[in-house]
Amino acid sequence: MSNLARRLAERDAEIGVIGLGYVGLPLALAAVRAGFRVTGFDINPDRVARINAGEPVMAHLDTDGLRAALATGRLRATADMTGLSRPDAILICVPTPLTRQREPDLSYVEATARDIAATLRPGQLIVLESTTWPGTTTEVLKPILEATGLRSGRDFHLAFSPEREDPGNSRYALADMPKVVGGDGNIARDLACLLYDGIVARTVPVSSTAAAEAVKLTENIFRAVNIALVNELKVVYDALGIDVWEVIEAAATKPFGFMPFQPGPGLGGHCIPIDPFYLTWKAREHDVVTRFIELAGEINRRMPHYVVERLALALERQLGRPLRGARILLVGMAYKRNVDDVRESPALKLMDLIEARGADVTFHDPFVPVIPPTRAFPHLAGRRSTDISPQILASATAVLIVTDHDGVAYETIVRHARLVVDTRNACARAGLASETVFKC
Repeated sequence: MSNLARRLAERDAEIGVIGLGYVGLPLALAAVRAGFRVTGFDINPDRVARINAGEPVMAHLDTDGLRAALATGRLRATADMTGLSRPDAILICVPTPLTRQREPDLSYVEATARDIAATLRPGQLIVLESTTWPGTTTEVLKPILEATGLRSGRDFHLAFSPEREDPGNSRYALADMPKVVGGDGNIARDLACLLYDGIVARTVPVSSTAAAEAVKLTENIFRAVNIALVNELKVVYDALGIDVWEVIEAAATKPFGFMPFQPGPGLGGHCIPIDPFYLTWKAREHDVVTRFIELAGEINRRMPHYVVERLALALERQLGRPLRGARILLVGMAYKRNVDDVRESPALKLMDLIEARGADVTFHDPFVPVIPPTRAFPHLAGRRSTDISPQILASATAVLIVTDHDGVAYETIVRHARLVVDTRNACARAGLASETVFKC
């Protein structure tokens, strides 16, 4: 057994986690709980300081768990990338967004690779967790690291293991999730499996880093395509006067051959709206057309526009007035329930579209007190969440439910709002029926 393998097996190795966001920080905490020493690296010094102080940095994070990890003395965070020579294994958990032209933006991965290369030493294990197109690990990351003169498989080891973090999911914790692992060679794969075997319930080795990269894309494309399907069904059933949620609930009673997905106002988050286009981009390089994936993306991107049209229709039918000049209270700014993440959130697009139609928009979100800066909607940054009260609800022309957070006073909304347009079926799920509720 090599020295690195022995240290991983005995949990005597030090782990470095680059990127202390929604993926990296939970992974760092899980590694500490498993007995490893962990140094977290992040380019945001404010976030580093708050983590080291044990302050909450995201809504769904177990802050008590963070403080317990710090108390062990085995966790620290730093913005100093020169310390990357110290960890025995380095896990890369940085963003992989799209450009405005919907092409992969690997600038964070490339910058991180250069930081690692500056201090790379023999014997280190480097694992990329960021979602990307098949081939990235060996075609982008590996050449940057090998420009040092060190060679993958001989001097250092390189692997890919896709993150499967699901923010706000209380049923499946990171440590309970099987971990797919692919290596640049069998030794790298086995070392990465040895590392993750100490952190998660089970590892699933695959034949290559490209196969592991494809696994992650397949998981998210599966969700994107099926969400597009139920979104399209919602449009059809709306036209037929049929409640799509009732149909899905009844169909889900079939014990085989059907898996329920829920429609909504559009896709959000750091995975599903983005990851499929990493594969469509790579497919074009091989002269392959991904019509099915691109159609799903088109349907999902159109949903905010459909919601605005349904909102305008509801105002006309229920209140006899146009959208222009209306006061709309948008409930939910995060992309999914019970998180504070607004990345790619359809709520941002909806706020922009509704205001473009001449309406005034405010929002309420218990997890998002202030809209942070975003690349697509910088002009919305700084807007603050308003409280929900009978007076505020009564003063709004309509309430648009975009994110179905738990703990929102839906009963108060239905009782006091003149019109409620519900894109998540939140009112019905809460047992609230009223002529003022318009499903969308």
